[in-house]
Amino acid sequence: MTDVTASQNVLAAREHQRATSKAGWSWIVPALYILFLMVPIYWLLNMSFKTTNEILGSFTLWPHNFTLASYRTIFTDSSWYSGYINSIIYVTTNTVISVAAALPAAYAFSRYRFVGDKHLFFWLLTNRMAPPAVFALPFFQLYSAIGLFDTHIAVALSHCLFNIPLAVWILEGFMSGVPKEIDETAYIDGYSFPRFFTKIFMPLIASGIGVTAFFCFMFSWVELLLAKTLTSVAAKPIAAVMTKTASTSGYQIGLLAAAGVLTIIPGAVVIWFVRNYIAKGFALGRV
Repeated sequence: MTDVTASQNVLAAREHQRATSKAGWSWIVPALYILFLMVPIYWLLNMSFKTTNEILGSFTLWPHNFTLASYRTIFTDSSWYSGYINSIIYVTTNTVISVAAALPAAYAFSRYRFVGDKHLFFWLLTNRMAPPAVFALPFFQLYSAIGLFDTHIAVALSHCLFNIPLAVWILEGFMSGVPKEIDETAYIDGYSFPRFFTKIFMPLIASGIGVTAFFCFMFSWVELLLAKTLTSVAAKPIAAVMTKTASTSGYQIGLLAAAGVLTIIPGAVVIWFVRNYIAKGFALGRV
C-alpha cells in the first residue's frame, strides 16, 4: 500500500513539474505576437522624431538627430490641427446619430415579429458590405444641391449609411440577451415606454451601447473616401490633410509619421474604455 502511495506521489510530482514547465514557457508565443504587432507602431513613432533626410539616408533603430519639428508643425499650423478637430466633430456627431437611431430599431427587431423582419435585418448588414465608392458620387451631388457640401453634418450623415446597420446588429444581440419578462414587469408597475427604456432597459445594455459607440467611432474615424469627397476646406478631415505631405519637392515623411501617430491616439483612448467588451462586440453581442 505504501509503495502504491509513493508511486502516485511520484507521478503527481512529475505531472506538476510538467505543467509548471509548460506554464513557464506559455508566455513566449503571446509575447512574440504582441511584439510583432507593436513593431509597425514603434517604427512609425521612431520616424516621427526623425528628419526626412535621416529617414531616407540610413537605417537606424532610433533617432540619431532627435527632433520635435514635425509635432510642432502640426500643433502650430491651423491647416493641420483643424483637420483633427474636423474629424473629431463629424465622427462624434455620426456616433451619436448612429446609436440614437439604432436603439429603437434594434429594440423592435429584438422584441417584435413582423412580416419580412429577418429579410430586413439581413438587408441592413448588406449596406455595411457595399463599398463607399458606390455612394460617393450620389452623396456629392445631393449635398452640393442642398448646400451641405463641405460641412461636418454631411460627412456624419453619409457615414450613417454603414454605421447604423452595424449598430442595429450589435445592439440587437445585447437586447436579445435581456429577458422579455423585465419589459412586462415594468409595464405592470406603471412605467411608460420612454421611462422604461431610459431608466431600466438602457442601463441593462450599457456595455452594449459602449461597444456600439466604439465601433461606430472607429469605422467613421478611418473612413477616407466619403470624408474627402464631401469636403474641401472648412470640414477637411485629417486623413485628407495628410495627403499634402507629398509635393513636387518630395515627401515630408517625418511630418506624415507624426500625423499618423496622432491619429492613433483617439482610437487607443476609446479602446481603453471598452476593452473588456470588445470581444462581445465583434460577436455582435451574441457571446
